[in-house]
Amino acid sequence: MTAAPEVVAGVDIGGTTTQVVLCTEDLDVIDRLGVPTPAAEGGAAMVGAALGALRLLLDRTPGRLLGVGVGAAGVVDAHSGRILVASDSFHDWAGFPVTATVEGALGVPAYLDNDVNAFLRGEVARGAAAGEPHVLGMTLGTGVGGALWLDGALYEGPSGAAGEIGHVPGFGDLRCTCGGRGHLETLASGRSITARYAERTGRNATARLVAEAAAGGDGDALAVYESAGAAVARAILVTVGLLDVTTFVIGGGVSRAWALLEPSIQRMLSAEPPVGGQPLRVLPARLDGDAVAVGAASRARVELDTVTHV
Repeated sequence: MTAAPEVVAGVDIGGTTTQVVLCTEDLDVIDRLGVPTPAAEGGAAMVGAALGALRLLLDRTPGRLLGVGVGAAGVVDAHSGRILVASDSFHDWAGFPVTATVEGALGVPAYLDNDVNAFLRGEVARGAAAGEPHVLGMTLGTGVGGALWLDGALYEGPSGAAGEIGHVPGFGDLRCTCGGRGHLETLASGRSITARYAERTGRNATARLVAEAAAGGDGDALAVYESAGAAVARAILVTVGLLDVTTFVIGGGVSRAWALLEPSIQRMLSAEPPVGGQPLRVLPARLDGDAVAVGAASRARVELDTVTHV
């Protein structure tokens, strides 16, 4: 009788949807399932939904589960496996023991990452930046997140906040949702694209609808995306100057309008090239909705390999 293949699981607990993937040890996705996130029902319900989806995957794609990685929005303590800070859209999430709950339910090791860190892990493992030793990952979603990959490993910094390019000032004087002013997020997030378009036109529209308007030639919509792309390019140039990183991978919902963002990014980079003159690679994310879950699975695989070889 053939033994069941060994698999690792990755979980992306988002505000609306929880995505679960089963991967081979080489991080090829065998199967995936998305389910609604019961964010208003608390941490136990959210993790329960993820576990339910994972069990369904294991039922229809049998394998010997080695471990589980979880990527979650908010500030996390990767070492204790707990959520530290969560937005108001998540009820009873801050303080929740994610990894202990998963381990108790499944009897295998579990690991927790911030969702943006997991996104970058995924893109470096199997996505647009596969094999790159130095990368800045940027997610343009409701907000703007960032993560750093240096010397072939995630760099979190002394307090876990390294790479948070979305809340670096120097991008004007608009008030940011965090309370600061002039952050990248005020120009390049989905929420800010909606707000900037409304300021120019008096019309409320989602970032997707603004992108559609821009694609149709709407001058105000085009200007909003031009500003967003230029701001992303400025953030890239700051990173190049400080860290000599030359590869950048951009994901999140806003990045799906890559045809609108890329020309503005490239114009800014051409107008203000890095002092060192090194070529820059600015890449759209390749894994799309799987990125965080695959990155979480990658974290689990690396941790399991480390334990195996100790």
